Amino acid sequence: MLTLLAPSKSLDFSKTDIKEASLPRLLDDTMPLVKIMQKMSAKKLGALMSMSDVLTKLNKERYMEFSNAHTEGNSKQAILSFKGGVYLGLDAETMSVADLLWAQNHVRILSGLYGVLRPTDLMQPYRLEMGTGLTTKSGKSLYAWWGEKITDLLNEDLSKHSLGIVFNLASQEYSKSVKMAKLEAEVYSANFFERRNGEYKFISFTAKKARGLLCRYIIDNRIDKPEDVKDFTIDGFKYLKKLSSEREFIFVKKG
Repeated sequence: MLTLLAPSKSLDFSKTDIKEASLPRLLDDTMPLVKIMQKMSAKKLGALMSMSDVLTKLNKERYMEFSNAHTEGNSKQAILSFKGGVYLGLDAETMSVADLLWAQNHVRILSGLYGVLRPTDLMQPYRLEMGTGLTTKSGKSLYAWWGEKITDLLNEDLSKHSLGIVFNLASQEYSKSVKMAKLEAEVYSANFFERRNGEYKFISFTAKKARGLLCRYIIDNRIDKPEDVKDFTIDGFKYLKKLSSEREFIFVKKG
């Protein structure tokens, strides 16, 4: 079973003692995007991604310093680099080496710049959300740029698993980069709600953190079958059968 995650805008590039590292597999498709960003003026870059002047300056500098060579000096493992809501729940810093190595074969992070990242793939700091309307030779979006490359690589990974299962915990923005119908797998997903005053409400931050918590649960328990995900009860969540379907699992907690 492969579990899919979205990345986050928040990053942490402080040093880590973890030595396990691998290289992104779609760098030949990453570097043309980097070159486009390097040639773009700071003003246009800021407008493209609706950033403040401070963030524009930071990310322009990041792209100008971006190197094809990914080393311990300029990069960090992807699963340790992202720090948004999903990754607060995932809490990768507390994983053992055995956990990281298991995740390396069972977790994939979708990325606007890198396409697909494995947990220990080295990445450099960047901002480029999948929904960004960046014009390339392939079209006017990153969805056009990546085409079927992400899907093809996921299928390559799935071929190494005995069960063709994808558990999609990525946001809709990132899920759209995968041609789900062309995956050689059954695709499952999960959604998270809070029950308040008798109603089920979607709370964005709560849902993001819950995706990370569920991914960590999958890693900790070495889950390879979707049915076993239903036992997830961390942070007050419980599987609710009456709202779930065969391949979409709904988890609810009291608000």
